[in-house]
Amino acid sequence: MAYGPVQYFVFDFPGNQFKGEIVPALQDVVAKGYIRIVDIAFATKDADGNIASFELNDLPDDTAQKFGSVIHSITGMLSDEDIAELSSQLPPNSSAALLVFEHVWAKDLADAIRNANGITVAQGFVPHNVVEEVMQARAQAAN
Repeated sequence: MAYGPVQYFVFDFPGNQFKGEIVPALQDVVAKGYIRIVDIAFATKDADGNIASFELNDLPDDTAQKFGSVIHSITGMLSDEDIAELSSQLPPNSSAALLVFEHVWAKDLADAIRNANGITVAQGFVPHNVVEEVMQARAQAAN
């Protein structure tokens, strides 16, 4: 089975205030067929730096049910070692959602690139705050 590009994110929620508010936005992009959730895990780091990680089935039932509506099959792509390494980067007293997803919208393009013997030589994201700063600077320069 061919896949579209697969990407991971680690989202930090300072103060251990993660309560699942991202679920409606995830439901929207999954329902529209933009992404497919491949794996998801959660972690917390207390003020002393102690880390605890959780899989979806470790969460309280009400929270797990919210996420269950957007996850149809977990692949287990995130290993325990991956979760530990990514969680170690969290600042103290914070929570994280570790999310792996397939860019379903890009599958046909990715297949075409592979079929043309194309290979990825670089990729990345421009952070949101950098985009905003550049756009503001351009707007100010235009005035």
